[in-house]
Amino acid sequence: MLRPAIFTHNNNLFDDFFNDDFFAPAPARHANGGAAIMHTDIRETEDGYIIDMELPGFKKEEVEAELKDGYLTVRAEHKTENEEKDKEGHYIRKERYYGNFARSFYVGEAVTQEDIKAAFNDGILTMNVPKKEKEEKVEEKKLISIE
Repeated sequence: MLRPAIFTHNNNLFDDFFNDDFFAPAPARHANGGAAIMHTDIRETEDGYIIDMELPGFKKEEVEAELKDGYLTVRAEHKTENEEKDKEGHYIRKERYYGNFARSFYVGEAVTQEDIKAAFNDGILTMNVPKKEKEEKVEEKKLISIE
């Protein structure tokens, strides 16, 4: 049941080659030149799923997880400014970097916000998502009194 919101698979060698992160536009890459992908491992347990998402360089305050309409979405936003000035206060170098990344997974509409447990340690976000099936509501008979 847990699956990426958008999953495509093709066996075309050239599509894979040109869709490689090397060809990604600049905003989709980290400032250090590495790919801006939120590497994710998903392990299935008897009771649910454990999601480990690598977010190196991010602080806990820069990471947000949201559950809406059965989709668990993780967003990470990072801003950095570096500037170097000479003795007179003139800029020698000034750099700015902004990165905003998001990833979504369908976890089912039966899962609630309270069901998901999350922790952020050493740049890794770990979330425990239980397996829950949507409970079918039994329709109650509502009798109308006849006078």
